Amino acid sequence: MKIGEIAKLTHTPVETIRFYEKEGLIGEPERQDNGYRTYGQSHLEALSFIRHCRSLDMPLAEIRLLVDFIDKPRRNCKDIDALVEEQLKRVKARLKSMRALEKQLEVLRARCDSHHPTAECGILQELVAAAHGEACACHPIT
Repeated sequence: MKIGEIAKLTHTPVETIRFYEKEGLIGEPERQDNGYRTYGQSHLEALSFIRHCRSLDMPLAEIRLLVDFIDKPRRNCKDIDALVEEQLKRVKARLKSMRALEKQLEVLRARCDSHHPTAECGILQELVAAAHGEACACHPIT
């Protein structure tokens, strides 16, 4: 299949497929006489695997390691367990950060709960104060 076809099947932009190819995450496709790339089932599976890993927000460096594990099926999977554990730690840290951000935005939103002229907007006043280095409702200086 041509690159456009595999792109459509895997919901992967053509440029991303070329990047993965250049980075060695997927094997080089065969070339037709006219120079067009021809992708097969192995490319489809590799792209689907990468896309799934990316949906878990795994960085490409870790995906590369996982691809290496696929190519060496006799290796011990403890390193895979460790890799997923590290990803889980990163996700938990981001969730904690996002919850803190949510609270900051809720505090900020509470500064202006009705329709006012812009000059009286509590949210805007807080953001301007913060821009001037002052404490604001969402980022008090401690």
